[in-house]
Amino acid sequence: MTAHEISSFSRQISPSDRIAWEGFQPGEWQKRVDIRDFIQRNYSPYEGDGSFLAGPTERTKKIWQKVLDLYEEERKKGVLDVDPAVASSVTAFGPGYIDKENERIVGL
Repeated sequence: MTAHEISSFSRQISPSDRIAWEGFQPGEWQKRVDIRDFIQRNYSPYEGDGSFLAGPTERTKKIWQKVLDLYEEERKKGVLDVDPAVASSVTAFGPGYIDKENERIVGL
């Protein structure tokens, strides 16, 4: 499908759609791909501060240090690893890890 075909794609709203969309403002985004319409109708600014945010955990700090070390190694040696037998795409590879034992979000 071309971008034009996707943007002009229209469909009927099913009962399960109505349940999934509860709490959102209705609009053209329900009938066709219209990201702008969805955001314009459902965006509300957050005017508070960042006090609800938590800092990084020790696990995250350890993983990030590994990333920084790998960056340094890559700057010194060049590209660290490439699979020349597999063409690149979103689905070409399984999840990647920096530190599998400590990661909570799968896939790199």
